[in-house]
Amino acid sequence: MSHDASDLFLTLTPERVLDAVEASGVEANPVCYPLNSFENRVYEVELADRSRVVAKFYRPGRWSAAQILEEHDFLFELETEEIPVCAPRRFPDGLTLHSLGHIHYCLFDRRGGRAPDELTDANVERLGRLVARVHNVGARRPAEHRMRLDADFYVRRDLDWLEAEKSIPAPFAPRYLALAREIADVYERASAGVGVQRLHGDLHLGNLLFRDGLLRLLDFDDMMVGPPVQDLWLALPGRDAYTLRQRDLFLAAYEELRLFDHSTLRLIEPLRGLRLIHYAAWIARRWHDPIFPATWTHFGTSEYWERETDDLAEQLAVIHGAVAVAEPGGREGTSNGKGEEPELTNKDYFWDWEEGK
Repeated sequence: MSHDASDLFLTLTPERVLDAVEASGVEANPVCYPLNSFENRVYEVELADRSRVVAKFYRPGRWSAAQILEEHDFLFELETEEIPVCAPRRFPDGLTLHSLGHIHYCLFDRRGGRAPDELTDANVERLGRLVARVHNVGARRPAEHRMRLDADFYVRRDLDWLEAEKSIPAPFAPRYLALAREIADVYERASAGVGVQRLHGDLHLGNLLFRDGLLRLLDFDDMMVGPPVQDLWLALPGRDAYTLRQRDLFLAAYEELRLFDHSTLRLIEPLRGLRLIHYAAWIARRWHDPIFPATWTHFGTSEYWERETDDLAEQLAVIHGAVAVAEPGGREGTSNGKGEEPELTNKDYFWDWEEGK
């Protein structure tokens, strides 16, 4: 990523956004304001006909044009199957992706609604069927350019970067890195031979939208190639009995439309560990963006890394306990081997999560 592209991205203004939209042949009114997003820059724009669209400017250096277009193609495939998602609009030249310098951007129709705070049993079943439909489409063809959910791409490269940048304070670095690499090794062994396909990849409740009885999936920015269980555990991340019961409801509804490999439930706790590591590295990689220090004020302190290291140690114990429970006759992922349930928080796992979102 060039410094010019990074500087322009960090200093995007409504005026520059409107100029980019109009340069693409879309006539807009002088109405533009930012929407909440950490990874990208997202603006609501009023068009000349008074309708509203969402202009999304992708963080430069994260996805190539080919990777973004695979996201767009997946969304169009889903939309063709009448699956409620939000596919990009085409510009007058028929393309879905334009560039402002080295910053790729696109437009989406504005969709109103609310994200659920929690899921009722009925909505869990609806979500199970909806995800099965998404996975049916996702399995039809590969995504050559998108990220693969594996130990190397999702964790080891982040750990190498954290170590090279000396992002972790010296007193905690050896233990943190050793724990993280062990979690990566466990996932690699546990996921060997597991089938992978195109997924949403970041399917937490903040990426669901309810309006007028319709449940819609949003934000395929983290679309990836991985095991289908990734889209299950993020939607229902808890370990408690209530969540496990809802997981059963989800899977029963899912299997009305698509088979699910129940043996892959053993991957949930290793995937949770990968997410913790990737999340910390994500913040560290974005620290030059003023939004991040302003939001994660405690990040980078000794107290932060001490807690992260302890969390990884606890998660590794949970992983080993879950592996034991996953033996024949057991139930995958229901125990941490200690008879305790560590507290889970949305901010520990979910990109762009905001309280009250």
